[in-house]
Amino acid sequence: RRKTQELFTQDRDVSVLVATDAAGEGINLQRANLLVNYDLPWNPNRIEQRFGRIHRIGQTEVCHMWNLVADKTREGEVFLKLFDKLERMRESLGGQVYDVLGQVFTDKPLRDLIIEAVRYGEEPEVRARLDQVIDASVGNTMNELIHERALASDVLSDAEVERIREEMELAEARRLQPHFIRSFFLEAFGRLGGRIVEREPGRYEIKHVPADIRARDRVIGSGVPVLQRYERVTFEKGRVHVDGHAPAQFLCPGHPLLDATVDLTMERYRTLLKEGAVLVDDLDEGTEPRLLLFLESSIQDGRITAAGTPTLVSRRLQFVEIASDGGATDVGYAPYLDYRATTAEESQRIAPELDADWLGDGAEQLGVSHAVERIVPEHFREVQRRTTDRVERTRHAVEERLTHEINYWDHRAEELKAQELAGKKPKLNSGKARQRADELQSRLRQRLLELDREMRLSPLQPVVVGGAIVIPVGMLAQEPEGDGVPPVSANAELRRAVERVAVDAVLAAERALGREPEEMPPNNKGYDIRSRDGVRGRLQFIEVKGRVEDADVVTLTKN
Repeated sequence: RRKTQELFTQDRDVSVLVATDAAGEGINLQRANLLVNYDLPWNPNRIEQRFGRIHRIGQTEVCHMWNLVADKTREGEVFLKLFDKLERMRESLGGQVYDVLGQVFTDKPLRDLIIEAVRYGEEPEVRARLDQVIDASVGNTMNELIHERALASDVLSDAEVERIREEMELAEARRLQPHFIRSFFLEAFGRLGGRIVEREPGRYEIKHVPADIRARDRVIGSGVPVLQRYERVTFEKGRVHVDGHAPAQFLCPGHPLLDATVDLTMERYRTLLKEGAVLVDDLDEGTEPRLLLFLESSIQDGRITAAGTPTLVSRRLQFVEIASDGGATDVGYAPYLDYRATTAEESQRIAPELDADWLGDGAEQLGVSHAVERIVPEHFREVQRRTTDRVERTRHAVEERLTHEINYWDHRAEELKAQELAGKKPKLNSGKARQRADELQSRLRQRLLELDREMRLSPLQPVVVGGAIVIPVGMLAQEPEGDGVPPVSANAELRRAVERVAVDAVLAAERALGREPEEMPPNNKGYDIRSRDGVRGRLQFIEVKGRVEDADVVTLTKN
């Protein structure tokens, strides 16, 4: 089913999707804007769900729905009356009728109305009553529901809204930027034999996905399968929907195509990470080399996968630098972006440093110990807070909804049992009602058990997946400079003093503007000051550059 859905949304040769009610349940089909109901369901919820598959966020066309109704039948007369009333309500309510259609028949379900029409439709009083029920349901009830939907049932406090917005802005500031994902994918996908062509700015057509990538997805994938081709993909969320063009697949971490490409690339080139690299830090004028370790930090919960292993809920690449004296430092999200490869001459000059005793196995253990003490607990707390918030809200909703259903069927079973003891023969026997209540009770227990397993979080031991020796440019400057060696400032102390003055000046300027600036620690990559607008509460991320009076160069690193 998922493969069929993906083909319909991504294969330009597939223009028609024929489906049962399976296509009305929680999938996105806004690639289409035309819907034909060949067989009308007796539950208005189903009509609402079907139309909701194409009338979704990202739909760029006007949506149309045709309902095929058997003419000159009693069942058809009920539907025609219903749709005629809906059309008049749609004109007066601005097209919102299908948002609440499934809830309008509160006292008299549509199914019962149709059965009544089939059985007694020739009697004038029955026809008049059917019309009256439809008019009342689609008229007053629909108006009330639409107004009710317009009001939020859960209102967040101002402080809660600000906290959520601030978390979103911080996540946006430190996320892996789309151009890095794009440059990696284009290179890796090409190396694996894939063919991808840019069609519009930032939007690509994938003409062929290699069999190896599709086979890897079948091994590691758990959701939508990887297709053989994609009409459009993009790495930027804002380019998913572009007027006049097909919606694009958003390639980001978690997309099966990207995940399979990463996994296959890691399998083929993992040894290169373990062999390591030698990099140069052009901003460090010190003389001591450092060891940069790449560590994988993972958090699991109590759910078991099909392979029999715990479910990984968060996996993060962390970076720790080890100094020659054994000191360990957390160096942020992507420190390597500011380093460069060594030239041939530099490699020869620093070769003796690569055999230093402090670079032995003990250095890796220092990095792991530092991660266990400092980095992993912070990662765990972040995942735990996010999981607790989500699971508790889910638990509350599940208990409320299923307990209400269980109480209804318990009460219904008792009513039916009383009718049976009185000699009556109700349409639904008490045993069926009791069975339904028991099934719901079992479902509630199972769902709560699953939620408990999601809360059972535990961190895994960090694993070193790669590393690099980082050579400060100051160490290279100790000897005569060769080709490709950048010049080094003669007065690093003066530069640091000037940068300090610049940061203090910006902090003062931000306070004068009524904002609340906060200076970041030295290892924070990308910005020096995080400033909160005291009026709107929005965050601003400021990179400060201070230079001496006669300097004519300002350097911006990738980070």
